[in-house]
Amino acid sequence: DNLVHFHHWKDWRQILDTVPVGVLARPGDRIAARLSPAARIYRHAMLKGGQSHLLAQATSPAWCFVNVPMVDVSPMFFAVAVPAVVFAGVSKGGFGSGAAFAGASILALIVEPGQALALMLPLLMLIDVASLRPYWRRWNGRDGLLLIAGGLPGVALGAWLFSAIEADTMRLLIGGLSIAFVIWQLRGRIGLAMRAQRDLPGWSGVLAGGIAGFTSFVSHAGGPPAAVYLLSRRPTKTEYQATTVLVFWVLNIAKAVPYAGLGLFSAETLKLDLILAPFALFGTWAGVRLHHSIPERVFFALAYVLLTVTGVKLIWDGLT
Repeated sequence: DNLVHFHHWKDWRQILDTVPVGVLARPGDRIAARLSPAARIYRHAMLKGGQSHLLAQATSPAWCFVNVPMVDVSPMFFAVAVPAVVFAGVSKGGFGSGAAFAGASILALIVEPGQALALMLPLLMLIDVASLRPYWRRWNGRDGLLLIAGGLPGVALGAWLFSAIEADTMRLLIGGLSIAFVIWQLRGRIGLAMRAQRDLPGWSGVLAGGIAGFTSFVSHAGGPPAAVYLLSRRPTKTEYQATTVLVFWVLNIAKAVPYAGLGLFSAETLKLDLILAPFALFGTWAGVRLHHSIPERVFFALAYVLLTVTGVKLIWDGLT
């Protein structure tokens, strides 16, 4: 957190030009620190984390950024992470991705929000790949392409603005999206929302895709905007599911490169992803099976309760 504000220090350039500086990562500030003015201006003098042992003998200016464990890998972590990952697999594999972002919301209760997003993205990409075969070519190609056409610029916008979003702001954003999604769904179910009398125009698909791309990047919450557009088109259950699989398969791939560039991934998160991968695949398998058997209202009723509780908790944490 000192590196984030280092450019406000008196004679900060003289300090960096005079003595080697080592920076230890800290939960909630790792991304902001790497993108801070001081880090950008002195990027040419940065040693890799693995070269930190050379820092004391380096000629100034020289500095390095060393990652330290960001996730408390404990039984409590897995008690929360495993159900969250299984839930995401079931939702994406069988119920249209609408509530899959609850996985990141749940993880954000126990780890820094940026770490929650980094942990979930490779798992979501794995779920996407596992879901493609059962729904191959059962999607609506036109609607899928419209959402992707808007979604890719939305991902780029999310990447551009991401570094300016602080951890508490991220908690408020994810929590707010969780609550807003539940309210939107309940309005429709109790008859307060009017059904579309005609298909929305093509530009609305691009617009919905742009919003989905942005919210997907900053919180893995692209499902609700895409659902608003797709449901207005009155698809079959399987066509709706297959189209969301196609759209978020593409968008999640597009998100991976800027996530890596922002420093969200680390060896620690990728190791945890390997441990959690079997649970993601199990959730996907269960979702595909349940798609053809369980009533959607039963699954989503549980999802809405979970999202509401999670959203309220994240908003509380972001404000206090």
